[in-house]
Amino acid sequence: MAREPREGGGGRGRDRDRSHDREAGDELIDKLVTINRVAKVVKGGRRFAFAALVVVGDQKGRVGYGAGKAREVPEAIRKATERAKRSMIRVPMKEGRTLHHDVRGSFGAGEVVLRSASAGTGIIAGGPMRAVFETLGIGDVVAKSLGSRNPHNMVKATFAALTRCASPRSVASRRGKKVSDLLGRRDQHAPAATPTEEAPAHG
Repeated sequence: MAREPREGGGGRGRDRDRSHDREAGDELIDKLVTINRVAKVVKGGRRFAFAALVVVGDQKGRVGYGAGKAREVPEAIRKATERAKRSMIRVPMKEGRTLHHDVRGSFGAGEVVLRSASAGTGIIAGGPMRAVFETLGIGDVVAKSLGSRNPHNMVKATFAALTRCASPRSVASRRGKKVSDLLGRRDQHAPAATPTEEAPAHG
């Protein structure tokens, strides 16, 4: 039995290449991560619907994700966007461009590793994770997916990692110390610099 063509393209009901970037009235940017056609078997046949996964962010440290299902693609995207706006979290960023430290996150079979990067590195990440970082506003990060390639698992694992990120100020406040004390202690454990010796000349 020939399969009906999916609205907006074909290929297992998933469209990872499409990215709907829209500027909302509250300066939030949303990106369509994936859309999948699903079917419900009822008396008399099958009813088709569309399930969308959307991430929303202000590119200033706040980001959220949501999923929505409807009979039409625009309505599914609208539902997912509204849910993403209600589930936004704030992520501390170093210098407004990268993470303060490396972190791991997992959800179900999905597992990701996020690493802070130096200026100019850019966003080195796969499609679903890239959408999260772009809407979050991170400019330099290295991310790797170690588990499931399912977009939902990857996005949820990425958010699990982001919720574990902490800034030096929050850590110092939780421990009842000053930020300078934490940074000073880290510098003390660093190996002392030794003067470079002149390399012997080779024949």
